[in-house]
Amino acid sequence: MDWKLEVVVVPVSDVDRAKHFYSEQLGFAVDHDTRLSDEVRFIQLTPPGSACSIVVGMGLTESVPGSLQGTQLVVSDIAAAHAELVARSVSVSPVQHFEQGEPVDGPGDAWNSFVFFSDPDGNGWTIQERPPAADPVA
Repeated sequence: MDWKLEVVVVPVSDVDRAKHFYSEQLGFAVDHDTRLSDEVRFIQLTPPGSACSIVVGMGLTESVPGSLQGTQLVVSDIAAAHAELVARSVSVSPVQHFEQGEPVDGPGDAWNSFVFFSDPDGNGWTIQERPPAADPVA
């Protein structure tokens, strides 16, 4: 049996601001924006190339906006991802790697190059570079 992670709920305080950030600044596709009532609305957004989506909205979770930390995206080129986010006006960390548990500016070895950013509510994201040998086979 396959167990596939399909959706992660991201707690936000302002649904329209979150939709703008994730779609316009990060480039996630808006799969749908559904309002069930005045209290329930959900927007599903999917990162380019991902099989897993996020959902932001109202009436979806009791989690505090900004409380989701460490959600991770994986890319094949961390420098290109960093440049794209900067061009889209996303406040991001420099490319970093870790040595003895401490962040150091600049790329590292395989699986050890990262960029960090937060959404407008403070939900924290990590982007990690996948080495070319780990790219999925088409």
